[in-house]
Amino acid sequence: MNILTAPPAPLPSHTVLIFLLQLALLLGVARLFGWLAERCGMPAVAGELLTGVLLGPSLLGHLMPRYAAWLMPGGPGQIGLLDAIGQLGVLLLVAVTGSHVDLRAVRRRRSTAAYISVFGLVVPLGLGIAAGFLLPRAVVGTASDRGVFVLFLGVAMCVSAIPVIAKTLTDMRLLHRDVGQLTLAAGMVDDAVGWFLLSLVSAAATVGVTLGGTLVSVLSLLGFSIVVMVAGGPVVRGVLRISSRSPEPGTTIAVSVLLVLLGAVAAHGLKLEPVFGAFIVGILIGTARARDLARLAPLRTVVLSVFAPLFLATAGLRMDLTALRDPAVAIAAVVILAVAVLGKFAGAYAGARLSRLGNWEALAIGAGMNARGVIEVIVATTGLRLGILNTATYTIVILVAVMTSLMAPPLLRLTTARIEQSEQERARRAHQDRISAVAPMPVDA
Repeated sequence: MNILTAPPAPLPSHTVLIFLLQLALLLGVARLFGWLAERCGMPAVAGELLTGVLLGPSLLGHLMPRYAAWLMPGGPGQIGLLDAIGQLGVLLLVAVTGSHVDLRAVRRRRSTAAYISVFGLVVPLGLGIAAGFLLPRAVVGTASDRGVFVLFLGVAMCVSAIPVIAKTLTDMRLLHRDVGQLTLAAGMVDDAVGWFLLSLVSAAATVGVTLGGTLVSVLSLLGFSIVVMVAGGPVVRGVLRISSRSPEPGTTIAVSVLLVLLGAVAAHGLKLEPVFGAFIVGILIGTARARDLARLAPLRTVVLSVFAPLFLATAGLRMDLTALRDPAVAIAAVVILAVAVLGKFAGAYAGARLSRLGNWEALAIGAGMNARGVIEVIVATTGLRLGILNTATYTIVILVAVMTSLMAPPLLRLTTARIEQSEQERARRAHQDRISAVAPMPVDA
């Protein structure tokens, strides 16, 4: 039969039923746990991240395996539906966050952001490689040699997670603070370099690394960033200005989502992470006129209240904490978690202090950069698929993602409370409130 005339087969009725039930359960539990976290003085992201852990094999799958297998089947088709929703959610989340980045402030402090990103990469990368040589062979994947494993572990230790950092800073009303802006800028660089290093290690585990392939990857990363930031700004602002002439306010929202998706497509086509492209486009959207940005307030509300909780809830569904019952795995988990936390904190703190930031500012940036979130989940999934990690090591890396993301909010609250707000930060907060159509933030936020 001609593939052009054959209609695609519809999803099976049972698949649709399970998918809708999964969405309802994940969103309901994530919102509930987010509310409970806020009642306990934590941002909603803390509770939302725990949702997948509790509904996945770590708890529900362990206590009620037959019900968990029916509700959360492991087939690629069913999981793929949730992954698709999560991918859309993360693209929109990082774009919304990017629209709040103050480019003028970042340019003024670009040397500071550079110091933070470089040290925040190099220190945990080196410690992760060193730790990889000390771990027992039992945690190394069957299809990987020790050299590839230690390089992969180093990459896993040095990545940050713009999506979770973004959600945490949003929940805590810290996007307007200088430390929030610097954390996002440095995190963006770390993520971009982290994905580049991941591609090199993945190549080493399969076909090997070539000089030509490495040069193409570097040029793609630099070329995409320069072209989009230089030529993309006028295009994005012009398109949004034209869309704002429509009497239907939803036109600007649709056009903005389209731009974000196209940015993600362009990045992915260059073998970069789609999240990186979406974040860059989000930054460009943030340079539009305030009245154009005000039209995006409904999109921001839906993303932060629906898509972001769903995305965060799915992050822990593949994690199985029962693997930690093995003493060797438990010890390895403690070592890797300590290396991840100390490495990222020490690197970001050193970079911030070398750029003459204060002690509390440096600690706040270290706390924000330490959150690994779903980026670590993607890294771990890649390692498991390539045979670099086994199930136990995969669970350890996912545990690092969840634990570091949960550590960030209380540490940020502790440190930012000791940093006095400047007039520029207050003005930036007022501007963000106007374009987001939200209630003004408390003065002591």
